[in-house]
Order: sequence, then C-alpha cells, then structure tokens
Amino acid sequence: MIENLNNRERTHSCGALRKENVGERVTLMGWCARRRDFGPLTFIDLRDRAGITQIVVNQEKAPQAAAKAKEVRGEYVIAVIGEVVLRDETARNPKLATGDVEIQAAEIVILNDAKTLPFQLDASDESLAAEDLRLKYRYLDLRRPQLQANLRLRHRMILEINRYMDEQGFTQIETPNLIKSTPEGARDYIVPSRVQPGKFFALPQSPQIFKQICMIAGLDKYYQIARCFRDEDLRADRQPEFSQLDVEMSFATPDQIYQLVEGLFARLFRLQDIELQIPFPRFTFAEVMRRFGSDKPDMRIDGMELQDLSTTLAETIFAPYASVLSAGGEIKGIVVSGGASMSRKTLDELQEFAKRYGAAALAWIKLGDEFSSSLLKVLGHDVVVDLAGTVGAQKGDAVLIVAGKSDVVAASLGALRNEIARREKLVPENVYAPLWVTDFPMFEFHGDDGRYYSMHHPFTSPLDDDLPVFERAVNGETELFGQIRAKAYDAVINGVEVAGGSIRIHRRDVQSLVFKALGMTEEMARARFGFFLEALAYGTPPHGGIASGIERTLMVLVPTENIRDVMAFPKTASAQDLMIDAPGEVDAKQLEELHLKIVKA
Repeated sequence: MIENLNNRERTHSCGALRKENVGERVTLMGWCARRRDFGPLTFIDLRDRAGITQIVVNQEKAPQAAAKAKEVRGEYVIAVIGEVVLRDETARNPKLATGDVEIQAAEIVILNDAKTLPFQLDASDESLAAEDLRLKYRYLDLRRPQLQANLRLRHRMILEINRYMDEQGFTQIETPNLIKSTPEGARDYIVPSRVQPGKFFALPQSPQIFKQICMIAGLDKYYQIARCFRDEDLRADRQPEFSQLDVEMSFATPDQIYQLVEGLFARLFRLQDIELQIPFPRFTFAEVMRRFGSDKPDMRIDGMELQDLSTTLAETIFAPYASVLSAGGEIKGIVVSGGASMSRKTLDELQEFAKRYGAAALAWIKLGDEFSSSLLKVLGHDVVVDLAGTVGAQKGDAVLIVAGKSDVVAASLGALRNEIARREKLVPENVYAPLWVTDFPMFEFHGDDGRYYSMHHPFTSPLDDDLPVFERAVNGETELFGQIRAKAYDAVINGVEVAGGSIRIHRRDVQSLVFKALGMTEEMARARFGFFLEALAYGTPPHGGIASGIERTLMVLVPTENIRDVMAFPKTASAQDLMIDAPGEVDAKQLEELHLKIVKA
C-alpha cells in the first residue's frame, strides 16, 4: 500500500553511513535496487544518487516492517527508519562505501510502486540494453550510477570553470539564442517569426560574432557556458545541441590564450586526480598531418608515424603508383611493430577500413620468417626491400602503404594508425597526452562545388606574413589560397579536439577581403554581415579567443567514446529525442500563425 511522506525527513543519503554511525537512529529514502528473502529475514539494497545501503528487516523484531518489506519490488520508492548496526565480519562488502554497516529496520514506508522495468539497471557495459531503448526511457537509464557520476562531474567541472575564469578577470555575458542566419559552415536551425511573417531567426552555432562585438564594446574579457546548435550529421562525439566554454580577450596573443587554457585544463583534470603536464607541446598543422595524418593526433601511440615513399618510387613503372605521382599525389607508409604476425584476414579487414577514408588499396610488406608482400609481383623483390629499408622496418614488422591524393593518404593512414593501436591495445591507460596544433590553413577547397571555404570560420585572421599572399589570391591568383595560413589553434588531448580558437580579424578591410574570397559580393556581405562590418569601423581592438566543448572534455575525463554518456538528455544519431518523441508535428493553427505551409516531397 502506498503511503504519504508526511513530516518524515531523511537524515542521511544512502552513501553516507560508516562505522562511526553505529548506534544512530536514521531515516533513509531511495529506490529498491534489490530485494532478497531468507524466511524471517529480508534484505533490501536501498539506492539513491549517493550510493547503496543494505537494509535488513527481522520479522521477529519488526513484524509490520517485515510485512511491508515483502511487498517491495524493484525500483519501489521507500523510506526506511531504523538503527545503524555493524555487519558481521564475514558479511561486510568492501565494494560498497557503506559495506561495513547495515540498517536494522524498525519501520518501512512504501512511497510509490513501480512497473517492471524495460531493461536492467545493474547490467554490465557488455550486456546493456540497446541504446535506443535506453534513450526512450532515459529517466530510467539516468538512474545508473555511472551516468549520475558523469553528470555530477559535469557540474563540478562547470563550477571550476566559473571559479577559474573569475580569478582571471573575465566577465560572464549571455549572448542571444535567436539570431540571424549566416549560412557558412554547418546548417543552421531555423526559427520562423510569428510577428514578422516570412522572416526567420536562427539558433546560434556559436556566439562568435557577439563575443567579438563584446570586444568592440570594450568589455575586454568575456566568457560564457554557451548553448550551441548545429544541424549536421551526427557522430559519436557530436550532438545537434551542445555546450561550450566560450572565451574572448582583447589585445590577446596566441601565447596568452595557450597559457589561459592550459591553466584551466590543469585545474579541470585535477577533479579526477589527473596531473596534466603543462605547457602543452606545440605542432603546426603541416607537421601533424605529415607525421600522423591527422590534425588531432593521439600522442599516446608510440611510433607508426607516416613516412614518405614517393622518392623511392619516383621512377616506378607500376601504373597505379606512377599515375598518382604524376598527378601530384603521394605514396606513404607506416611501420607496425610486430605486425609480421598479422593474418591475411586481418590485412583484408584493414584494407576495407582504409577504403572508408578514400584509399584505393592498402599494400603491405611483412618482414617475418619469410619475406612477403602484396607488391612483390608488380615492383620486384629489390624495390620492395628498398621500401622496407626506407621506412626503417625491422624483422618482425609490417609496413602498410597507401597511394593517392595527399588528403586521402593522410586520412587513411592516420585512421589506420588509430585502428591498429586500438586492436593491438597499444594505447596506454591512464595516460593523458595534450598538444596544441597551430597555423591551420586559412581555406580548404571543396571539389563538389569548386570553391574555397574557411577551414575554421570567416572571422579568423591570416598570419601576418601571409597577408600579402592573401591579397594576391583574392585579386586573381587563386592558386595561392592553399598557401595561406591562419592564426588558428586547436587543443587536443588523447586524439580528441577539446578546444579550438583563433586570433580574429579586427580590420574591416581584411574582413571584407575574406568575404570576397568566400565568393560573397559586396551586396551579399552587407546583407549577411553589414552590422558587423559597420561595428569593425569604430575602433576595434586586436582580439582572439577559443571555445572548449564541455561534452568533449568530459568524454576525455570520464573516459568514454560516446558523447551521450555525458549528457542528461541527448539525441539519437538521427537527431531524435526518443523519450519525448521529438521532433514532432505541429497543428494547422500553429502553422497558420507562422505563415507556413507543409509541402510534401
């Protein structure tokens, strides 16, 4: 029978009681995680967010409580009043913080019952229910201790951010969530205006323009924990809405921003008793792409750096390689220590993996007891031996080789480096390897529409040395766009980009050049960014900043590879909220008020 709480108040959480509390009369409240009947004795594991306490109900000492205990089922909400007693020596549970004690129940109050759960909350990671089912019943999934611990860590992390930023003299400023659509980069979420028919707001992908306007306004040091929205295809580390620490500083140099962020991350990682080594080492974008094939390399992986084989194969008559080199492509390889033992099945799997990143094929050399290679027939024994020598392979190693456009070679070998390290368990646990990646390209070319886009965003400043080249590129020498570097930087920890930023453009003339480089006419630039160009004309200080993803940082701290593990109410990979069944339809009256009509495809 369900009863009322009345004036009962809990005295302790279910994770608080220790030996020192023996003899105290306490009131605990929570959920029944487990009930076990042993005739006259009933045991209940009572759970709340702080932990579990064992309850024992003795039928002889408390017959009414014992009768109630036998009614209790899994996830019933109950209150227990009783005395803290010491467990027998043989019955103590070292896995629980409360494992030395138990509550001898005098009274049990059933506050609510519960239906049979659609999945078990105490399942191991390997036997968890399907994620879609857990997201549908997210309120149940969130009862799992690991998810609750993740959200408490998130809370502590944001508290620490606020303390740190205040100590550094920053002012927290909220920027709007209903803004103007600026279709560059990811797609905007669009919000129709009821009072301005035919016009639309957009939800912010970031507060970028507003934080720069804060610098123009003389606010000097701005930050906020900003909610951001991007209508893009989702991956394990992406969500359509997410939170980021957003920072901007006037008169900032990259070094000042590096020091600020390093100090913050050192503080955040101490929340998990991790001493992060600062300062972070710095690598240019060109170097990490050349060595690791990725702009977010996992520096915990020892070796397997990309090595150029183009010179060794410069005179090859093997048509696939010759055509790659004549078209300006590359041939590179990585050495897998001990890889000669890889089976043909494993090599075939790795080839299919590399093809996902655009590789046409994956060639291999194995220096086992017998020298073997997929290239022997087409290149000959001596050339293959030269290739193995060029990359420094030793007996017992394997060499994996990809040929193609430079971006394809980098992407496929960089991904293979990570995949092999994962398969062979070459990534050490409890090691944290941060770095800065600097001097990103200003622009990247998209072949699908034959135009250049900003690699970061259109408000990033070119390197001072590259500004003359940039002006020439905008004025017709378009082949120079690929040579222009930006004052952009990313912080990477264990292969995860945890922060990214840049020194911004503070001159109106340079900002206008960037818009022109991106294919905007003066009319288009005025229509989209006229207010910002106008603001730049009123004494804009040099400024720069950075944004750090709250969820991505938590993914490294927890650690987890799934962003949904560090968010209370995430979306699925198809951007759905299964719990509330969103997005959903709206009725005709709402559409009429917004002057919208649904057109079926």
